[in-house]
Amino acid sequence: MNAIPGPPLLPWAPELSGDAVPPAAPPPRRSPLAGLYLPLRLAWRQLRAERARLLSAIAGVMFACVLVFMQLGFRSALFDSATALPRAMQGELFLLHPQTQALFRPEPMPRVRAYQTLALEAVAQAVPIYLAQSSWRNPVDGSKRALQLVGFDTEAGAVAFPGLAGLVDALKRPDTMAFDDRSRPEFGPIARMLAEHGPFIGQVGNRRVEVIGTVSLGASFGADGNGVVSETNFRRLVKERAASNTDLVALRLRDGADIGAAQARLARLLPGDVVVLTHAELVAWERNYWETATPIGFIFAFGSLMGLIVGMVIVYQILFSDIASHLSEYATLKAMGYANGYLRRAVMGAALILAVLGFIPGLLASIGLYRVVEDATFLPIAMDATRGAIVFGLIFGMCAIAGLLAMRKLRDANPADMF
Repeated sequence: MNAIPGPPLLPWAPELSGDAVPPAAPPPRRSPLAGLYLPLRLAWRQLRAERARLLSAIAGVMFACVLVFMQLGFRSALFDSATALPRAMQGELFLLHPQTQALFRPEPMPRVRAYQTLALEAVAQAVPIYLAQSSWRNPVDGSKRALQLVGFDTEAGAVAFPGLAGLVDALKRPDTMAFDDRSRPEFGPIARMLAEHGPFIGQVGNRRVEVIGTVSLGASFGADGNGVVSETNFRRLVKERAASNTDLVALRLRDGADIGAAQARLARLLPGDVVVLTHAELVAWERNYWETATPIGFIFAFGSLMGLIVGMVIVYQILFSDIASHLSEYATLKAMGYANGYLRRAVMGAALILAVLGFIPGLLASIGLYRVVEDATFLPIAMDATRGAIVFGLIFGMCAIAGLLAMRKLRDANPADMF
């Protein structure tokens, strides 16, 4: 029987000829950015379609951004101003009474502790520092205001206020004082009077003093203004203070001395009426008081949290209503084969866009407000990159949480229900 001829062979048929089958060409590689770019583009077009809603969302994010920036700025100004005095100290170690909570109201300790530290070979110098509140009479209108007095041996180099180096010799004279040129204006135009007339006579408490120049320290939440005097003049101005007591002792160590070993040695040698702190620990001691022992730190943190909550609610409402109004479009995308992950990326892309568009004007507005607040309060408040990064992270987290909450509405986008 004759065989029925089959179909003619192709010019090249490896499956019939026995030749090796060439591997199939790999599918084109998809850029990893495509999975982010396309949902982000969809989110931008969706937000841009409703201009009024977009502007409302940006305004809400901007409001939260400005509120958080201002609260963090106030908090930073509080700590920077409160720690300005200890940060100006030049000693490696410091003696402080254990019951002293903050330097603007110190507990006195025996002055002899300063001289006892000199028994340790590593200690080269011990400088007592005196702190007290007194009254200053405005030389223009005669009004009185509380002034923080800082007294010490100005030649010892234990304190480094800007402008102090040129006034060391003049401060040795009886009844002389250097005034803080960053004090609040209620103390009077001290810097202008010095520039126009030179040194002039003022009044601290019930004693007349000669203001011979200015230093720069700055107002704080504990003191609106500061005056620097020598140790001898401090005793003249604050007569109720016992000469046998001091408030703080700055210790200068010899070159090459081990700070940790000297601190441990002094802690064992000295009685329990003093604590031995490093410079960093002294600054942290002062900061800890304002952060934990007063309600101010909590208030600023609570204000930041409230700003984030308000902004999150606004963004959530915008994203939720946007998803609800485009539910049929999301269902169509699902019917076309787009997975829920793609739609979630689109919603999160909208949250990212709102975070960026609200953060930029919020940052610019906060920089301007910082200048206004600094001029009004004389507190050190300025924008820095670290704070900007922290606030952007908080704002993005706020928008992301709002987006995650709004994505629950995507479950209603069921193609079977829509069509």
